[in-house]
Amino acid sequence: MIWLALPAWAAAAYYFLATIAALAWRRHFSLSERRAQPARMAAPLSILKPVHGRDPQFYKAIRSHATEDYPEFEMLFGVSDPYDAAIEDIERLQREFPERAISVRIVRTKAPNAKVGVLAELAAHARYPLLLVNDSDITVEPGYLRAVTAPLEDPKIGLVTCLYRGHADSWAARVEALGIATEFAPSVLVARLLGVSEFALGSTMVFRAEALRRIGGFETIAGYLADDYQLGRHICELGYRIVFAPVVVETDLGGESWRQTWRHQLRWSRTIRVSRPGGYFGYVVTHATWWALVAFAGHQWWAGGVALGARMIAGAMVGLWILKDRLVATHFWMIPLRDLFGFAVWLAGLFGHHVDWRDRRLRLRSDGRIL
Repeated sequence: MIWLALPAWAAAAYYFLATIAALAWRRHFSLSERRAQPARMAAPLSILKPVHGRDPQFYKAIRSHATEDYPEFEMLFGVSDPYDAAIEDIERLQREFPERAISVRIVRTKAPNAKVGVLAELAAHARYPLLLVNDSDITVEPGYLRAVTAPLEDPKIGLVTCLYRGHADSWAARVEALGIATEFAPSVLVARLLGVSEFALGSTMVFRAEALRRIGGFETIAGYLADDYQLGRHICELGYRIVFAPVVVETDLGGESWRQTWRHQLRWSRTIRVSRPGGYFGYVVTHATWWALVAFAGHQWWAGGVALGARMIAGAMVGLWILKDRLVATHFWMIPLRDLFGFAVWLAGLFGHHVDWRDRRLRLRSDGRIL
């Protein structure tokens, strides 16, 4: 029965690597802060916000951008429905910040990925050389715009992204937020440590309008569901580097039901599987709680205990130390339960090509394109 311990030892090794990655991450940004030179005049920035519906924390999220201390920027919102409830909040933002350049456009698009179709229209009307794209429910902290644009002073850097944590109002949403902080974020840190750097996260993507033009515009990736991954990959193929900014933003998961959480997680899993199949199948080693239970069932107590311990330590380090996620502090005990839910999602993600996204049901091709 010793063979039952092998997956647990592999999972333990992975989370030991995640711990090393977290230490390296902290050290890198600590050194960067000490070596930082005063930034030159920040380049004017266009914030592109595709919107579909009104999230519970939508106004808080967009207001956090409008209050940023940044020399010159504009906010361009794009909606497909002229009666979208979010327009009311955008108009409220315009009234509260009349000194800001805030506009909203009604965009009719036939792009398979409607969000990217909206972004293509917004980019065509953007006035400034730097573009920032993030999801409509992202809330940012003061200093965010300066932090995410500063790395682009280096001409070798083509895109800046950042980590994120989740805000949750229901048990189902808490489970998802716990997964983001203690499983997904560690996987990002491990990937960066191992030199896998061609991806970006939809929580923040800042890049030059010139780089977008060189890849053929948003139209080039309008057929893919994983638009953030595809944008990062295309810009990386131009010879640019993708780096992370030393800031963490917050996404609002609201009061999701278990059904909504399952559908959201399954869409994410299947999207990763068709975009990066090698990476997706490699995720099997990250399910430490499951492999610990397998080891315990085979009386391999040391393997199971070490795997579970390494998992909990790495998750806590990244969630508390890197993301500063208070949910991890209060719901640390739920990590093993959340892991079993995550393993079920991973298994379901191995099969099928349909995903539910907003109010649409999409079929994905094997190359990640929307059929």
